[in-house]
Amino acid sequence: MSLKEESVPMPQQDPSDRVENFDEVPLGYVREAALEEAERCLQCDPAPCIEGCPVGIDIPKFIDQLKREDFQGSINTIKESNNLPAVCGRVCPQEEQCQEVCTLGESFEPVSIGRLERFAADWERDHGSVDNAVEASREGKIAIVGSGPAGLTAASDLRKLGYEVTVFEQFHQSGGVLVYGIPEFRLPNEVVEREVDNLREMGVEIEPNTVVGRLFTVDDLLEGDRVDKYDAVFLGTGAGLPYFLDLPGENLNGIYSANEFLTRVNLMRAFKFPEYDTPVKVGKRVATIGGGNVAMDSARTALRLGADSSIVIYRRSEAQMPARDEEIQHAREEGIDFRLLRNPTRFKGDNGRVEKVECVKMELGEPDESGRPRPIPKEGSEFDIPVDNVIIAIGNSPHPLIPRTTDGLETRDRGTIKANASGRTTREGVWAGGDIVTGAATVIRAMGAGKTAAADIHGWLSSQDGWK
Repeated sequence: MSLKEESVPMPQQDPSDRVENFDEVPLGYVREAALEEAERCLQCDPAPCIEGCPVGIDIPKFIDQLKREDFQGSINTIKESNNLPAVCGRVCPQEEQCQEVCTLGESFEPVSIGRLERFAADWERDHGSVDNAVEASREGKIAIVGSGPAGLTAASDLRKLGYEVTVFEQFHQSGGVLVYGIPEFRLPNEVVEREVDNLREMGVEIEPNTVVGRLFTVDDLLEGDRVDKYDAVFLGTGAGLPYFLDLPGENLNGIYSANEFLTRVNLMRAFKFPEYDTPVKVGKRVATIGGGNVAMDSARTALRLGADSSIVIYRRSEAQMPARDEEIQHAREEGIDFRLLRNPTRFKGDNGRVEKVECVKMELGEPDESGRPRPIPKEGSEFDIPVDNVIIAIGNSPHPLIPRTTDGLETRDRGTIKANASGRTTREGVWAGGDIVTGAATVIRAMGAGKTAAADIHGWLSSQDGWK
């Protein structure tokens, strides 16, 4: 059989239909499509795709098992390294990781590793058995602060080793950024809930509505004051404090941070108001500032909430947009209006409500510290865009609550926690990983940090070596 040059396409909802609902856009491979795509894998040895995976999945092995229709074996192989395959198969940028170094990609389209990972995970949901076995109980009680991808991964790995694990989550629902930051049309909540339920079945205790740093501190967790005493603490609280533009008029009504906007819609279910109690007001003309995945999520969500016009304003060209190509493509298919090489300079309004975004046209200059061409304003090119709402989606930083309430926990300039390659912080007995250490990054890299820290916590509790 000759090798197919192009990957098997993923079926998806028609754009005209999907802008009317919050159902998942990509529909996933059916069995025949997955088998056809698996045949494209060259089974390289050594396999560069394994090196390209932040958690080191044995990709050729799981694809070979899938090709032989050993679907249970395939998902088992994935889960030896990846605790959240149904999540990663949907939202991880495989095109910048495992698929970027795929040998087949040197001449043809790379193997669609992410789509095959999703297929295996969804097969397990529908047909397979989930292995929730844990080792014999061992001494050691561990607190996980935050239930995002880093925290869930660390909790799973440590519980499997036999430790007593408790996860503290500030919201009423576990999942962190997976449930408050990513819309249902990209990552259905039930996918995350299924993974959290698996943790509970393994014996992980999950404490929602618990804000560490307010109800009690990390020091209390380690010292046993006001709460049970823990032998180690892992911090995986992410980066949920939004950046703003610091422009005139930014405090006008109708201007949201993407963090607030998406949390209201995704976690608090505002898209089902009044069935749920949280409303979110979206007018007919919505502008989103930014060019990343969060900006695409916000602009596409605004359409689904009833906006006639959803605009993305970005100061560079499309080639420099940090959003995944797939997300940009989906946004274009749905009718998002891209205003590129434009940058806001002020917000204008009347009676306290935003009515216009004043922008200036930009041109690209020499590369800046990010390696991308620096956007330079064109003098005298200011113009207005009429709006009813604005969503600011230019990134987030870690919230300072945990560092401010923890003795000896040092941070870097942007508020990220100092941690070494194993996740050890400057406070003995405290590890950290994910966005709270790196700043906003990918789900799979946060998971990798959770796995690394879990292994080091196990080693430290087993040996009680000195803190370095």
